[in-house]
Amino acid sequence: MAVAFGGLALAGAIAAAGGLASPVALLGLALPVETWWVSGSRRAALSSVLAAVAAIVLQPFAGQLLPPGEIAAWHWLLPLAWALTLLPRAAAFADPAGLRPAEPAGDRLEDLIDAVVLRVGRQGEVLDASAKARSVLKLAPELLLGTGLFERVHLSDRVAYLTALADMREGAPKRRLELRIRLPREGSGAADNFRPFSLDLLRGEAERDVFMLVLRENDDVAELREELAEAREAAAAAEVAKGRFLAVVSHELRTPLNAIIGFSDMLLHEMFGAFKDPRQKEYVGLVRESGQHLLSVVTSILDVSRIEAGAYATELETFRFVEAVDMCRSMMRPLADAKGIVLATQIAPDAGEINADRRAVQQILINLASNAVKFTPDGGSVVIGAKRVGSRLHFWVSDTGIGIAEEDMANLGKPFMQIQNDYTRRFEGTGLGLSLVKGLVALHDGTMSIESAPGEGTTVTIGLPVSGPKRHSVAQPGVLAMPAAKPKGDRDGEGNGSLRKTA
Repeated sequence: MAVAFGGLALAGAIAAAGGLASPVALLGLALPVETWWVSGSRRAALSSVLAAVAAIVLQPFAGQLLPPGEIAAWHWLLPLAWALTLLPRAAAFADPAGLRPAEPAGDRLEDLIDAVVLRVGRQGEVLDASAKARSVLKLAPELLLGTGLFERVHLSDRVAYLTALADMREGAPKRRLELRIRLPREGSGAADNFRPFSLDLLRGEAERDVFMLVLRENDDVAELREELAEAREAAAAAEVAKGRFLAVVSHELRTPLNAIIGFSDMLLHEMFGAFKDPRQKEYVGLVRESGQHLLSVVTSILDVSRIEAGAYATELETFRFVEAVDMCRSMMRPLADAKGIVLATQIAPDAGEINADRRAVQQILINLASNAVKFTPDGGSVVIGAKRVGSRLHFWVSDTGIGIAEEDMANLGKPFMQIQNDYTRRFEGTGLGLSLVKGLVALHDGTMSIESAPGEGTTVTIGLPVSGPKRHSVAQPGVLAMPAAKPKGDRDGEGNGSLRKTA
């Protein structure tokens, strides 16, 4: 199109200057020469030759439309000026390196590597970006100009990026770093799509204030991230499947267990006749006790599964906290008396009432007291205490038992996890007691801390809001999560001391 318009303009100029006899007609040579010089294309040069021929042919018709012109001496100035421009270009033609305009460095790099090449200013503003941005970053190059690239860098990586730019301004030859860049979201995903990239900052040869930035995808990190995401999904799916399996199995066990306990209770009370042998009554009693123990285990498994799934329903009510303590104490007294353990209470007068799930609070007290009695040697003591601290009720269960070693604190409260040592191996248990306590405390927006040292006993302290949790919701998945244990000395500035674990 440009060549066609050039031909028409040339025809008009020749006609206005007096026709083919005018020196202006020599400019017919300029059209194909300039076209070839600029484009370097033989096809374009051939088109311009045809346009020049058409201009010569059409100039008589153009003369009929324009006022008549006369040949003048100054008409030689136009072809002479054009001829003077040919001298430096002829010298460049003799030099192979000067045949064509030098391509930008970015274009040369783009042909060699599969990466995005950008030119950035001293402050990090992007001046231009290569077309590879569309395939590598899934972004139009225009979106990276100015601060477009910086705005897509992950917040935690921006300091490293700015530091690398500062080093380049101070004279560093190059810098390399890894960073994450936000790409367009894939599908209907709501989360930001950050991908890892390797960035190389290079100093330009011609422009001191312009740096070359080469951005390539970090395939190794991307592959590791994908494997990690797949592993997390598989672990989450396995955890859900395990929870469902336990819930289904536990639910199916409850019905026959209730029948076993009910019928054994009827037999134990000799409702259908007296036993002929005392051992019969003893054995029926053992069946009933075993059934009750198994039912308590099944109930604990169900409760833990419901808490992990966020399906545990709490029923809040206001009651006197001492009532829950008295019920727990009456249940634990036979076990404590059998081992000669003193079971005492220290309930402050201001303990008063609390708005919570009564069954959950009783379960917390029973589980803590049961562990305390179980792991306290004969002749020891267990204390259940409570007091008001601001708007919260703090209650605790302390014992003079074996205590807990530092390396075992991290495993406390994990479902089906028991601390293994010479003393604990003598006792049965599922490892669900403390895990259930953690979940019930979390459902009440409470806190739990454990202080212990080997041979010095253990104190578990629970803090619950007196007025009840701020949210009363059934769906609270993940409430069994708990921070790792840490030495109490680290918190208080001491080198040694008992250990404290806080949820």
